[in-house]
Amino acid sequence: MVNSVKVRVPATTSNLGPGYDCLGVALQIYNVVTVRSASRNRRAEEHPIVAEAAARFFAASARRPFAYEWEIAGEVPASRGLGSSVTLRLGIIAGLNALAEGSLNRQTIFELCAQLEGHPDNAAPASFGGFTACDPAGAPPLRVPVEARLHFVLLVPDFEVRTDGARSILPTTVPRLAAVVSAGRACRIAAAFATRRYAFLRGMFTDEAFHQPYRAAFVPFMPRVIAAAEHAGALGGFLSGSGSTICGVTLKSPQRVGAAMLRASGAGGARVIVTRADNRGYRIL
Repeated sequence: MVNSVKVRVPATTSNLGPGYDCLGVALQIYNVVTVRSASRNRRAEEHPIVAEAAARFFAASARRPFAYEWEIAGEVPASRGLGSSVTLRLGIIAGLNALAEGSLNRQTIFELCAQLEGHPDNAAPASFGGFTACDPAGAPPLRVPVEARLHFVLLVPDFEVRTDGARSILPTTVPRLAAVVSAGRACRIAAAFATRRYAFLRGMFTDEAFHQPYRAAFVPFMPRVIAAAEHAGALGGFLSGSGSTICGVTLKSPQRVGAAMLRASGAGGARVIVTRADNRGYRIL
């Protein structure tokens, strides 16, 4: 009988500009969630995300609920658009499944996490790794690995953007032409990742319709940071998830791109993380 499990879950960057709620990439930045058997629940009772994830696991697995303890540690900052809530949800569900020697497979665990999140764009890459394209209506995600020559340069400000607030400002309708342009760019992004012709990502991360024009109010230096990244050689940049992180994507000189982004932000307390894609998704350690 397993008494303790550690689950390593990658951070994610999602939307990629015009791919709102559909596109995402797993990153080599991780949280580790430890789940262990206990005589009584403690922290689970204090954290609604954990309690909700555990309830969803026990319902889906038809296992009788048992007491457990949990903790989380790692590098993924909270409320910065890097999928921190997914790392906790996936870690709890996958950890409980391993503790219970359960039968839930990776696809089912992903589906439970996506249901809890309300959208699959972070849950899919964290589950399967690489670049993923999702159907928010429920079709299984498509995944392709991402080569190490592509770098993701993250400007992480020292302030949070809450997902619920960032969604509340979005319009219920968008202009048709702007939506067509953004959808076309999202398709091209997916094709570039699928064929590994990353140079064709250049200029495709601009979103005309779905979320970035509205969320710029939360991160007012975003346009000049993206422009600085491109001037330094990046293929482009975008608001990671709902922010506040801005992600630059580059095939060359990632440190120079990061320095340019940091200078352009003018944001005291901001930091830069240079990373690559994680192609494995969550792992039981």
